[in-house]
Amino acid sequence: MTATRVLSLIPPMTQLNTPYPSTAYLTGFLRSRGVQASQDDLALKLVLRLFTREGLQAILERVQAVPRKARTPVLQAFEEQFERYVDTIGPTLRFLQGKDPTLGHRICNRSFLPEGPRFDTIDSYTIGEEGDDPIGWAFGSLGMHDRAKHLATLYLNDLADVLRDAVDPRFQFVRYAESIAASQPTFEPLAQALAAPPNLVDDVLAELTLESIELHQPQLVLLSAPFPGNVYAAFRMAQTIKARHPHITTALGGGFVNTELRELSEPRVFDYFDYVTLDAGERPLLALLEHLSGKRSKQRLVRTFIRDAESRQVKFINWAEPDVPFAEVGTPTWDGLPLGEYLSLLDMLNPMNRLWSDGRWNKLTVAHGCYWKKCSFCDVSLDYIARYENADATILVDRIEAIVQETGQTGFHFVDEAAPPKALKALAQELIRRKVQISWWGNIRFEKSFTPELCQLLSDSGCIAISGGLEVASDRLLALMKKGVSVEQVAKVTRSFTEAGVLVHAYLMYGFPTQTVQDTVDALEYVRQLFENGCIQSGFFHRFACTVHSPVGQNPDEYGIQLQPLPPVSFAKNDVAFVDPTGVDHDAMGQALKKAIYNFMHGVGLDADVRSWFNVRVPRPTVARHHIAKALDTL
Repeated sequence: MTATRVLSLIPPMTQLNTPYPSTAYLTGFLRSRGVQASQDDLALKLVLRLFTREGLQAILERVQAVPRKARTPVLQAFEEQFERYVDTIGPTLRFLQGKDPTLGHRICNRSFLPEGPRFDTIDSYTIGEEGDDPIGWAFGSLGMHDRAKHLATLYLNDLADVLRDAVDPRFQFVRYAESIAASQPTFEPLAQALAAPPNLVDDVLAELTLESIELHQPQLVLLSAPFPGNVYAAFRMAQTIKARHPHITTALGGGFVNTELRELSEPRVFDYFDYVTLDAGERPLLALLEHLSGKRSKQRLVRTFIRDAESRQVKFINWAEPDVPFAEVGTPTWDGLPLGEYLSLLDMLNPMNRLWSDGRWNKLTVAHGCYWKKCSFCDVSLDYIARYENADATILVDRIEAIVQETGQTGFHFVDEAAPPKALKALAQELIRRKVQISWWGNIRFEKSFTPELCQLLSDSGCIAISGGLEVASDRLLALMKKGVSVEQVAKVTRSFTEAGVLVHAYLMYGFPTQTVQDTVDALEYVRQLFENGCIQSGFFHRFACTVHSPVGQNPDEYGIQLQPLPPVSFAKNDVAFVDPTGVDHDAMGQALKKAIYNFMHGVGLDADVRSWFNVRVPRPTVARHHIAKALDTL
């Protein structure tokens, strides 16, 4: 199609255990159309470059530049044990990469790794009668490898804390500098950060960016920003490219752009990026490549922001062309990504929760968009939800086989908003028919279509875990959310998965409009019973956020709330504050909910009155203590 060389880059920070899939999708698609396309993961490479003998020495210099009285316990521990950090960093990373598993024996004896403040949390793990071994309940006498992986993860978290305290207070392994991008109405916070003198992390990122440019010699660089937490780094990388290679065209896309930059009017963004594209990237990229090769005018770009050369104003160009059908987007490729270098981490001692950070998963979608697209808290008006398309099961299994052949790895994470039960059934049947042996997990709606028979079929095809939204465990609020499920239905579906040997994670929510303290207490009681009855093994409570693209944000009167006026927006627009007449202190409620579910995930407190988790006086649950157990008796 074009001789333009394209390089797709993953900016820090996304994940350390597996590559974010956007570049794999785009690279596979572009190659299927004859484009010279390559990719690189600078999120992983940044950590691997910082956490070397030389990198730690550079960090130590920054620590020693901090006045002694201002050094935190984290920095003091790092300086005191620096030689041990230097001696252990290389072997520990190799262990976490799966290259030196026998090192786990030394890590487990607690004398190999230096231990900073993060290791203090181990004392809080003590559960049951395990003597002097506070984490023995999790690993037993033979779980050496996982025990070592958890200890090595605490070690890396200590080092991340050192970076945050001595180099960049915004640094995290995920959500790096998130606050200067998320829902920021103006570009000013990001502009100030980009104008500031570069710190050690910035310098290393610039070095890695130039190395990747030198290796791949691209004419077009695509930077994917799926989250607010990798926007700053994406702009830093573009800044480096423009300073050293101004002839290279740069383009920005990804989930953050698709969600928050839909009303972009800030001209300064285009000091870094020549083009900013919205929604699924295939069609805008084809149009952009034709434009760059002189085969298409700028007026025929698709879903693309540009800065007009004369007026210096931002313009949105959207020549009407159909998107590339999901069945024709091709097979993602991981060629060019350092698959053997990713770090398998074990943050939380929970079998289901670990899947997000442990193991390298081939990420794939069963369908584009959401087949339900009714939930009132969701961005159902946006393309990534609203445009639902699926592909035949034979095409999906063809893609799976091609990916296994390329990567040599058979673990798959289906990253759909909600994988359709009909499509999953067809996929499972095709996997079994063709004797394709994989392990897979993904996100679903806990709807009644997932019968015990279907759950068992999915398990037989390789399903090991399922996540889904229970949100506020209240039938009244689930109906208001248009979730299309009830608490009892969720209990039956999740129990069916558990009985089929599939782990279950529940996404939970608090602070939804009109949610009362009684609703919150009752919801926690439902969640306690779901854990107690073996319906779910993992969960996470997050605070409801009203977004401008959701039904709640677009029709607040229907949900009994009043939106607060937004300031003039020239950059990011997503979250919108609101006034809820209930007046509940949801922050106080949230602390109790998160503490409770953390303990539930570790088998603690399942017999306790849920009111004991709250620091304030709350009413007794109105839910019968054995409500879920009785509902399950009807299975």
